[in-house]
Amino acid sequence: MASNLDYLDPALIPLEEKVNTYLETEKTLRRLTQGLAGSASTQNPEQLGQRLAQLEQEIMALLPTRDEWVKVNLGYGPSRVGAWLVPATASAPERYELRVVH
Repeated sequence: MASNLDYLDPALIPLEEKVNTYLETEKTLRRLTQGLAGSASTQNPEQLGQRLAQLEQEIMALLPTRDEWVKVNLGYGPSRVGAWLVPATASAPERYELRVVH
């Protein structure tokens, strides 16, 4: 039986750091595209989108498994991150989708 404290494993720190960076980048991109970042922002939505995609791939590379949750510590108790298979459609091949519950 897995411990409820597994999310505190020091081996998960690189994954936690990537997920935190991913969430901050996602938040910044959302604010920017909604016009909430203010006119002083010099950030480019296209560059942020590319950075988000890069972080997603890096996180998936750090995940020890697919199609199940991994508990991580994002600073306020156990959160979950995982990569889930999205089946192919007529217009897109199958792929894994990153999901974060915090």
